[in-house]
Amino acid sequence: MSVEDRIDAVRTTLESLIEELDQISFDELQAAMASGLDQRPMSDRKMVQARRALEKAHHLLGERAG
Repeated sequence: MSVEDRIDAVRTTLESLIEELDQISFDELQAAMASGLDQRPMSDRKMVQARRALEKAHHLLGERAG
């Protein structure tokens, strides 16, 4: 497997992780609303930070491949 193929595989994994974090965040927000909270859970901020870090890595690897 070439280096570019391996990088593409990592980027695909990052895309999956981003989607998973989105789903977790959505589920968490729904649960918070269902329990009567009127603001975002504190953990949502960490989810957003983690998602941004994954997006940045995905972008950087795309620049390298391009």
